Amino acid sequence: MWRNYLTITLRLLARNRVYAAINIGGLALGLAGSLLILGYVRYERSYDSWLPDSGRVYQVQSAINVPGQPAVRTQASSFPLHDALPAGFPQIEAITSVALGKTVTEHDGQPMFLEATTVDPEFFKLFGLPFVQGSAATALPDTNAIVLTQSEAIRQFGTPDALGKLLSLGAGPGKRDYRVSGVLRDLPRNTNLKLGIVFRRDPGQIQYRGWGNFDQQHYVKLRPGADAAAINAALPAWEKRAIPIEIIEGKPATMSDVMDFRLVPLGDVHLGAVQEKAMTPGGDPRALATFAVVASLTLGMAVMNFVNLSTARGTQRAREVALRKVLGASRRQLIVQFLGESVVMAAVAMLLALTIVELATPWIAALLGADLHIAYFGAGGMFWPALGLFAVTGLLGGLYPAFYLSRFQPAKVLRANQSSVETPGNGRFRAALVVFQFAIAIGLIASTWVIYSQTRYVETVDPGYRRDGLIQIANAWRFTQGSEYEAARVAMLAIPGVTATGRTELGLASSLKSQSLMRSQGSSEYLSMGVFGVDAAFLQTMGVDLLAGRLLGDRFGADRISGQTPAALTERGMNVVVNRAAAAKLGYRSPQAAIGQVVQIGIWGFNMVPATIAGVVEDTRFRSARDAIEPMVFTYDPDRANTVLVRYAAAHPGEVMAALNKVWRKFEPEIPFEARFADDIVRELYATERARGALFAAFAGLAVLIACLGLYSLASFATERRTREIGIRKVLGAKVRDIVRLLAWQFSRPVVLANLIAWPVAWWAMRDWLNTFDQRIALTPGPFVFAGLLALVIAIGTVAGQSLRVARTNPIHALRYE
Repeated sequence: MWRNYLTITLRLLARNRVYAAINIGGLALGLAGSLLILGYVRYERSYDSWLPDSGRVYQVQSAINVPGQPAVRTQASSFPLHDALPAGFPQIEAITSVALGKTVTEHDGQPMFLEATTVDPEFFKLFGLPFVQGSAATALPDTNAIVLTQSEAIRQFGTPDALGKLLSLGAGPGKRDYRVSGVLRDLPRNTNLKLGIVFRRDPGQIQYRGWGNFDQQHYVKLRPGADAAAINAALPAWEKRAIPIEIIEGKPATMSDVMDFRLVPLGDVHLGAVQEKAMTPGGDPRALATFAVVASLTLGMAVMNFVNLSTARGTQRAREVALRKVLGASRRQLIVQFLGESVVMAAVAMLLALTIVELATPWIAALLGADLHIAYFGAGGMFWPALGLFAVTGLLGGLYPAFYLSRFQPAKVLRANQSSVETPGNGRFRAALVVFQFAIAIGLIASTWVIYSQTRYVETVDPGYRRDGLIQIANAWRFTQGSEYEAARVAMLAIPGVTATGRTELGLASSLKSQSLMRSQGSSEYLSMGVFGVDAAFLQTMGVDLLAGRLLGDRFGADRISGQTPAALTERGMNVVVNRAAAAKLGYRSPQAAIGQVVQIGIWGFNMVPATIAGVVEDTRFRSARDAIEPMVFTYDPDRANTVLVRYAAAHPGEVMAALNKVWRKFEPEIPFEARFADDIVRELYATERARGALFAAFAGLAVLIACLGLYSLASFATERRTREIGIRKVLGAKVRDIVRLLAWQFSRPVVLANLIAWPVAWWAMRDWLNTFDQRIALTPGPFVFAGLLALVIAIGTVAGQSLRVARTNPIHALRYE
């Protein structure tokens, strides 16, 4: 019996090759899209799950709650936690601290930066990382030892066999040789850890050990059976006991009133809401959910096609069903047969889908910067998800056609000598499926247009400074200090085309958020704002507009705060420049009203220093357009600067960059020259947005293709069934254009109705997405009208060829036997 069913299925597919190709091909595309998205979603959710005992490892995250201000949440935590937390909670088996930085070495005669991770001895006990050479027990025995990753060992020594070798690191007086005490296997990309060269922490080099030191992350490993929720519930009371009282403005206060800590499972860090001071870029759970929805919709469209085409073609098998029933076939046998046909087509579609996934995965991985690969078995294997999708599409996709076809009554079919039959309401059902298909396609097209427009907008919108003709030199912490900078500045200004240079603590696309307490005169409420050190030429170099007052410089003694002690600064006071947002937050109605006003600023901890507002500048966007414009305070403090900005005009960019490199090599031969054009920095800032937009556009195109395949097949079926009607119309005088117009309108109506469903849903989704940006485009009807018209044009184009072919057919071929 089963052999007979399989034979009938293969013969049907061979006899209707176009139908089989469209049905199987559309389903394969839908399955492939779903599997690709599923693979990416599983990858994003698998961060650090490969680590041994990852379920018992937690990151300590912090929240800084300034009264009246939004909480600042960060993955960093206070320095004293390392010793204090295990003493308060015996459930903690181990704790480790991790700090990121950079170091420098010389390779092939050229200086190069290396990622430097500083850890304590407990790090390798808490994280069971795989060693190629050495072991966790012998790694980092002292501060002269280092651990390399396998790729870093190959880059430095040409071989992973680096155990015991020496590597010279650092620059200037701090340069010395380190001994390699271990080599780690390269970590997969789906990890929150960022390891290049691992150092052992030297307690003697840590200057500030207070609770305000957030220069590190802490991870804890709980004992088996320990409850993290119970620890989180007990942390507020513990903070009040553990964090000591400090004197702030002559009054006793404790940082426990403004700081909260909580344990976050290691697996939730990557997609968590807290991403400030993360080692690696975090994921976007909203984007992930969006892609999952798109994958489900795409698969749903493919299954709709499958059901639609199966029922449409099934109506032509009325005589076959009737004869089989007359010859004794039960309805159960017919259902099993039709479900079997569905399963066979789903199996072929799944094989094609897996082929597409194999071919498309490297492209998706490169686009998203993810370490995606195809494995069928083991952790993260594709076999079981593919088997599940195959079962769902094969059985559910064939369920309705099987029950529908097995209902045909032999008497009615054979009495009328019908080879095909159409039951009441079946045409409406297929039309409803087409409406839903095109509603999905229209919604995706409109959303793609909005995403593309917003991405282009944030890349080109005015950031509050002149982006063209601007170069940023990063990692210049030595270059910006000391008397040699003035000589270097003269040399840079002598380069043809260079018009200005400036130093800053806050560079373009910087993750630095230096929050300080502030209080306006006569107010008892504290505010939180970013305070950043710059030199006198920075704001002019950036091209930031001065709205009121003046900029800082050396003409006024209270402008410069470099070299001042906290006590001297508190007694003397200082001058600052604020941006428009800071002036408004402090309560001043206009930039001019802020000039000359005195505010209190927390400099170097809780030392409240009187500061006079000397100038107000326009708001500038140093970060992504997703982030709100920050209230900023600029102090004349070049000692805190670590970035140089260079302005040039009327010169070839490449020549300017080469000349700057020569000046750098003269004054800083031990440090690599890392300079980039501002346009390139901003372009990279939105690289993830562009990649996701491109992927979204690809799936929108896939959805349109699936919808068109289904519409083409249905149009072919409908025109084939109406050949006799068309012949009669032509005999009675209908022209070709009349018949084409009739058929085109029949298949255009579902598209028109689809707009009524797609527009409000897409508008709501895009409004919600745009609200995640501080600066965004206006949500106009344009993208939705465009999507509707495009879908209509595509639908008409899909059925026009088929309609034209049938309309041109000689009516004698349809009516010769009438």
